[in-house]
Amino acid sequence: MQLQLNEVIELLNEHQLLKKVTDAPNVIFKGIAYDSRKVTEASLFFCKGAFKPDYLSTAKKNGATAYMAEAELEEGVGLVAIIVTNIQKAMALISAAFYDFPQNQLFIIAYTGTKGKTTSSYFTRNILKETTSDKTALFSTIDRIIGPKPEQEFKSNLTTPESLDLFHDMREAVDSGMTHLVMEVSSQAYKKERVYGLHFDVGVFLNITPDHIGPTEHPNFADYLHCKLQLLVNSKICVINAETDHLLDVYQAAKTTSQPEDIYLFAHQDFQPKMAVPPVDYRFKSDEADLIESQFEFYPVTPKAKKIGNGATYELNLPGNFNESNAVAAAVTASLAGASQAEIAQGLRTVHVPGRMESLQTEHHGTIYADYAHNYASMKALLSFLESQQKTDKVIVVVGSPGNKGVSRRAGFAKVLSEYADVAFLTTDDPSFEDPLKIAKQIDENIDHKKVNVTIEIDRPKAIRKAIELSTENDIVVLAGKGDDAYQKVRGVDTPYPTDMVVAKEIVRGLKD
Repeated sequence: MQLQLNEVIELLNEHQLLKKVTDAPNVIFKGIAYDSRKVTEASLFFCKGAFKPDYLSTAKKNGATAYMAEAELEEGVGLVAIIVTNIQKAMALISAAFYDFPQNQLFIIAYTGTKGKTTSSYFTRNILKETTSDKTALFSTIDRIIGPKPEQEFKSNLTTPESLDLFHDMREAVDSGMTHLVMEVSSQAYKKERVYGLHFDVGVFLNITPDHIGPTEHPNFADYLHCKLQLLVNSKICVINAETDHLLDVYQAAKTTSQPEDIYLFAHQDFQPKMAVPPVDYRFKSDEADLIESQFEFYPVTPKAKKIGNGATYELNLPGNFNESNAVAAAVTASLAGASQAEIAQGLRTVHVPGRMESLQTEHHGTIYADYAHNYASMKALLSFLESQQKTDKVIVVVGSPGNKGVSRRAGFAKVLSEYADVAFLTTDDPSFEDPLKIAKQIDENIDHKKVNVTIEIDRPKAIRKAIELSTENDIVVLAGKGDDAYQKVRGVDTPYPTDMVVAKEIVRGLKD
């Protein structure tokens, strides 16, 4: 892969991003990087984010021949300086070009939503594995799968990677024979221009509730909604959960760039939108759901949906009817990608989503559940379902809230604990640069202590131990927020963590001895 300076200039001018280029011959870039430690000979270095001048000095030492920034830097003397108005947009454009626009060789399905992105992505990818003979890549909050080899599956550090990493991984996916890609697109991906210039074959809007609002994320809900809507604006075909809040805003965003015949709505059998939007295209009905699996009917209603078909009764290999809406989204999008009814049935029946509703039945300490539920909406869906499924003496919840992001979640956790929990252990969950004790106290101050017995235990394994030791055979213990996450983000460092369920199993094993 390589790119000429004049190609860079042309791209930046086309998007009105270029401010200035220092006089230089038409150099050829054989590498691009935003991490100075990854700079190689004849590279273009991007000065972005929490940038320090020393990074540019290191990049120069490692072989950079040019840098791109929003202002000239002393440390860049002797290098070609490409000065732009928006470094994030510029990096996305140049990265796509450097990796020869791999998105043009993939059928891309992209999901956004406050909850359900990861689950829906796994559902869709598992279906399309059948359809494409295992040539479907996945970019999710949990995993990135960019090829068929074991080393091409690895843990994600961001829901949507930085643009350079995104296009690099797309290129590797294409070169590895992948033809389709299922990916999550977060609101931060648009806020930080990580997907600038990227267009999707199918964009899916699942839902929106207040989240990710805070000093380092979105200043308010309006900004959060605006960023979420950009996925639809940048998608050829739009699929929308008609039961989402702000449906009219969502539908109108889809209409700005997609024709009505390329917009599909889905909803429960009896749901009727309260605003003027076209008829719902797909309906579904829950037949049965328990703590092992669920079964639902899915059927097309409108003529355009019937052309695609694939209406049937499907079994979902996950507990809870709250996952059926995500399964319907997957069925619709996979159908648009060419999946058959048999492939949808097989994919949903065999899917496994790491960190979603993992359970452990104990002899004397009830049932322990570990789930990624990490905001009010997802926690409410989880706890209300569990409450409906089994008679319990106590619902015991272990939960924390991340630092430096999603500040609004803290009040949401307090609310849902007051509604459903008998006992709560407030603990650590990716505190980042905040004090986890302070975060726990912020959750605690909004809990109704007449309903919930609260203990603050910042050491997460100790909190899990206390919750399990307190439980009896008719109790439920819910370990919420981290799911299958094997790290705690502490002061900028990914600190290894064995995962909640591994901790729980060790504790239960010890209690048996």
